[in-house]
Amino acid sequence: MAKRIYITNAIPYVNAAPHVGHALEYVQTDCLVRFYKLLGYDVFYAAGADENSLKNVQAAEAENVPIQKLVDKYAKEFENLKNTLNISWDVFNRTSARHHIAGSQKLWLQCKKEDIYKKKYRGLYCVGCEVFYGADEVKGGVCPDGHTNIEEVEEENYFFALSKYQKYLETLISTDRLRITPITRKNEVLSFISQGLEDFSISRSVERARGWGVPVPGDDSQVMYVWFDALTTYLTALGYPSGNLYKKYWTETPNRLHVIGKGIIRFHAVYWPAMLKSAGIPPPKTEFVHGYITVEGQKISKTLGNVIDPFDLVGKFGQEAVRYYLLREIPAWGDGDFSIQRFKELYNGELANGLGNLVARVARLCADTKLNLPPKKNFKFKKAVSLELENFRFDRALISLWGEISELDKKINDQKPWELQGLTLKKKIAPIAQEIREIAFNLAPFLPKTSQKILDQFTGKVSAQNPLFPRI
Repeated sequence: MAKRIYITNAIPYVNAAPHVGHALEYVQTDCLVRFYKLLGYDVFYAAGADENSLKNVQAAEAENVPIQKLVDKYAKEFENLKNTLNISWDVFNRTSARHHIAGSQKLWLQCKKEDIYKKKYRGLYCVGCEVFYGADEVKGGVCPDGHTNIEEVEEENYFFALSKYQKYLETLISTDRLRITPITRKNEVLSFISQGLEDFSISRSVERARGWGVPVPGDDSQVMYVWFDALTTYLTALGYPSGNLYKKYWTETPNRLHVIGKGIIRFHAVYWPAMLKSAGIPPPKTEFVHGYITVEGQKISKTLGNVIDPFDLVGKFGQEAVRYYLLREIPAWGDGDFSIQRFKELYNGELANGLGNLVARVARLCADTKLNLPPKKNFKFKKAVSLELENFRFDRALISLWGEISELDKKINDQKPWELQGLTLKKKIAPIAQEIREIAFNLAPFLPKTSQKILDQFTGKVSAQNPLFPRI
């Protein structure tokens, strides 16, 4: 079997326009997709929109528009990020689509019959998280994730027998058959499981859902709990329950990777593998859990008015600069802060003065000596870059590359090739130009357009060109 990997984003609620936190996850995932493609993998990348949530219903009511119109509007904005950020997904799967609804109903029916049952329930429901919390988890009317839109709900729902899968999940995760990175998140999940798993509600009354959502098979009074159908997107994006893509990239591919935010780890690492086990479908292999972006120390919030629009950001600073900031400045394994001041510092210090200045200096020297570089195809990833990306450490991979850029700058300063002429200059500058090409190749997953520009510039007759990153 050829090397193959299926990579997915979490699907965002489309109750509002995308913000910089969504951009972070797209850029991180795209970086992994490009990395694996350059390693020779057959990669399929699925993104999408979570459209069947109660928060979407409430957003539509607030805007006084039909629910479908609201999700169409915001789903389109998320889709537009593909071109804005140069994201390479293969499919954008919307959960209001007919094929997804049919696939979700199929998964429901494929789960063991004894694992789904009906009972009356009363609890505290957080619309922001779309999850029930125990009374001890909601303190002062605020959920663990900081939401205040908590409702006390009492109704009869269908439940999934999660408690049956406690031992299975503990073994799956502790043995890394489902690898969760970073290890702090793995330990967090194992701690949650060890406290004892309770069965969870997987449906809502049609009345409370305002008639919006995936109908429960055989019961017109209920729609599926949004997380039951949302998680199924990873299958329906491939055409589940049938089709060549589902077979090729899920059932016959050992590498199934989910990229998710820390706030939804419970659903992906606990609920999802249990649902799949019940349905007789193999679980994901790896889950990378990233942190959140704060803005100048505060959580992103429409109320605070600190939402950073990724479209505006790209319009001001450029696509590649935004990709660089998100991958370099936001710690891959934790939370990170966004500030325009820091953005400008990194842009000028590392892109304009660092990479851009080095490329310009070397290109001028190559042009002076009329250096002609043959095409090269057997580029390889540097060991540090490869290792860090395999462990989802985008920031550390870039730091290692910029260390090499600094060393190359120092080498040029020490050797002073501009004092040389003719063949002596050519012999001195040729290996430096080759190092530039190696760095450019290693930049490809992070800054694909910049990487290609440099490789094009340093193939054939090398010429001086406009700066890669003009100072701001």
